[in-house]
Amino acid sequence: MSKSSIEEDQRVAKVESQISPEVKQEFAGSTMSKAGRLAMELNVERKRLKQEMEELQLEVEDLKPATPTGTIDSYVKWGATVLGVVGVFTMSAGFSIAGQICYASAATAWVYVGHCWNDKAIMIGSAISGTAVLMNLVDTLVAM
Repeated sequence: MSKSSIEEDQRVAKVESQISPEVKQEFAGSTMSKAGRLAMELNVERKRLKQEMEELQLEVEDLKPATPTGTIDSYVKWGATVLGVVGVFTMSAGFSIAGQICYASAATAWVYVGHCWNDKAIMIGSAISGTAVLMNLVDTLVAM
C-alpha cells in the first residue's frame, strides 16, 4: 500500500469518526462505493447541523432586546429614564420643585415613547404618575 493511500484512508477514517451513529446506521447496508456512502452521510450530517444552527439562531434572536436602538425614541427613552431617576433622587434630597420638574419631564417623554411604540401601558402609567407630580408641583407653586 502506498503512502498516499494510507493518508487517504486516515482522512476518511477521521471524517467517518465525526459522523453521528444515526447517519452511519442509515447507510450501513448500502452497496455504493465507500466515497459515495461517505458523501451521502456527510450530506445528511450537513443538513442536521444546518437545522441545529437555525434553531440556535432563533434562540439568540429571542434573547435580543425587542426595543429599537439608534432611533429618536430610543434616545428619548434613555433621557426619560435618567430624568426620572434624577427627579426621584432630587425630591428625596429635599429639592422638591426641581425634582418634580425633572420627573414631570420624564413622564412626558415616556408618554411620547409609549406613543411611538404604540404601547398604551407605558402611556397610561406615565400620564398618571406625571399628572400626580404636576398636581403637586402646581399646589407647591400656588402656595408660594
